[in-house]
Amino acid sequence: MSKQEHVILVNEQGEILGTQEKYAAHSTSTPLHLAFSCWLFNSHGEMLLTRRALCKKAWPGVWTNSVCGHPQLNETTEQAIIRRCRYEVGADLQDITPVYPEFDYRESDNSGIVENEICPVFAARVTNELTLNREEVMEAKWLSLGNLRQAVESAPFLFSPWLVLQLNHIPAWKKLQRFAKAE
Repeated sequence: MSKQEHVILVNEQGEILGTQEKYAAHSTSTPLHLAFSCWLFNSHGEMLLTRRALCKKAWPGVWTNSVCGHPQLNETTEQAIIRRCRYEVGADLQDITPVYPEFDYRESDNSGIVENEICPVFAARVTNELTLNREEVMEAKWLSLGNLRQAVESAPFLFSPWLVLQLNHIPAWKKLQRFAKAE
């Protein structure tokens, strides 16, 4: 995790309480904070599945949806999505669309690090060739949503809990399916 970024701390109603440096915030007692999750699609309707770098503090080496991150103060969620997609996978985007705006979750990884986020979920289309930032993403592959669903059903432990929760939310799944239709 970048030590230069912060998380925006919030209460259960989403009201801002302050900020905390991102790396320090993620611990065994991570406070509730704002985040986002973005599913990227190519022109063939395939989604980008990424594997988190082994140096990540939370869920290292785990497969997840395309890009996740934290908005910074005075930054919209859309601006944060654009910034993190460029930083993590070198993606230029179009059609940034909410697919599960009310998503939130609290989960612990095997080391005890907790994610505790109000985390709206978006989909977007990638308009260029990708360049992975190996400090963030160790591996990536394009695949159909159907193949992803089969993989998650067969081995859910290989995937981030937020990916599994988002994929299994019927309204989000339907929006992702519509978004995945090839251009």
